[in-house]
Amino acid sequence: MTEPSTPLPVDGLFEPFAVKSLNLKNRFAMAPMTRAFSPDGVPGDDVAEYYRRRAAGGVGLIITEGTYIPDPAAGPHTRVPRLYGDESLRGWKAVVDAVHAEGGSIIPQLWHLGVERGDGPRLNPDAPTVSPSGLALDGTPLGRAFTTADLDDLRESWVAAAVNAKDVGFDGIELHGAHGYLLDEFLWARTNVRTDGYGGSLHARTRFPAEVVAAIREAVGDDFAIVYRYSQWKSNHYDARLADSPAELEQVLAPLVTAGVDVLHASTRRHWEPAFTDLTGADADLGLAGWTKKLTGLPTITVGSVGLDKVFTTAFTADGASGTVGIDRLLAQFEGGEFDMVAVGRALLADPQWVHKLQAGRADDHIPYANVHREVLR
Repeated sequence: MTEPSTPLPVDGLFEPFAVKSLNLKNRFAMAPMTRAFSPDGVPGDDVAEYYRRRAAGGVGLIITEGTYIPDPAAGPHTRVPRLYGDESLRGWKAVVDAVHAEGGSIIPQLWHLGVERGDGPRLNPDAPTVSPSGLALDGTPLGRAFTTADLDDLRESWVAAAVNAKDVGFDGIELHGAHGYLLDEFLWARTNVRTDGYGGSLHARTRFPAEVVAAIREAVGDDFAIVYRYSQWKSNHYDARLADSPAELEQVLAPLVTAGVDVLHASTRRHWEPAFTDLTGADADLGLAGWTKKLTGLPTITVGSVGLDKVFTTAFTADGASGTVGIDRLLAQFEGGEFDMVAVGRALLADPQWVHKLQAGRADDHIPYANVHREVLR
C-alpha cells in the first residue's frame, strides 16, 4: 500500500463507536500485551494504574493482557493474571473501576495457551499440557490430545471466565483465538489432525472454537459484546496460513459469526500488508481486517506496527527499539472502510498519551519505543 499523496484527517478515528455493550468514545483500542506483573495471578494496584494511565491518555477501549481461564493447563506462568478466584476477581474489579473513572471501556482477553504452555510449566506443574492433537507448533509430539470429555470441561472453563468478566463489570470480552494458542490450534491443520468431528476438514476444525463462542453467548446473553482475535501467523511461524484465499477465510470466520461473535480482531504484524498477495483487481490491497469485514459484515479491529517503524518480533530484545512514523497508511485504510477500530500496542507502552497527542496535532511529540528496560511496561 502506497502512502496517500496528501495527509488525511484523523477526525474519523475520534468518532464514537458502539456495538452491543461496548460504547466507545473513539476508535482506538489498546492491544493486549502480556506483562506477567500479577503475582499469583492477582492484578494489583500497579496493574490498575497501568491501564488507568492509558484510558486517561485517550484510549477508547482497553483490551487487557491475556488472562488465564479456570483450566489447570491454561498457561505456564504464576505471574500472568487469572480470571477466576476471589482475590484475582477483586483485583480486576479495581482495574475496571479505574478505567471507567477515566471514561474508558475495558474488556479482558480470555487466554488458554494449549500446547504453547510447554513441558515445564511453573503453574500447576502436575497438570499435563493438552491440545487438539498433542502436537507442538512444529508438528512434534508434546503433551497429550484432548478427549471428547476434556472438551466438555474445557468449554465450561471458557464460559466460567466469561461470566466472571461480566460479573466483575467488564464491558465485554475478547477470546484469544490467534498466534498458535489453543483455539487457533484447532483451526490450523498442522496442530489439528484429529479424526473425530473436531478435525479433518476446515469446517470441522472450526467446530470447537464456534462451540465455545455459542456456549459463552448463551451464558452472558445477547447484549454482552464478544470480540474474537484471530491470525494467520503463529508464534515463530510467521508464514503460517489458516486460509490461502478469501473463500477459505470465509469458511473459518462464518461459523464464528453464526455462533455469536460481534467484533473480529484481525491480528497482523503489519496492518498495511495485503492479506492475499496473489490477488489482482480492486481488492488486491485489502489487509486482513479489510477482508474480514468484507466477508462477514462485522465490525473489525486492525493491528500491527501502528505508529512504529519495526515489527514487534524483536520488541523485548536489546535491538527492539522502534522509531515513530506517521499513520497515513492507516488513515487511508480507514477511509476505505477496511476497519472500525485500531489497536495500538508498543506505541502505547512507550507513550500513554499517544492518542491525546495525535488528536491535538502533536504526533511529532510521540515517544519512540525503546524497550530494553521493563520500566516501559509501567
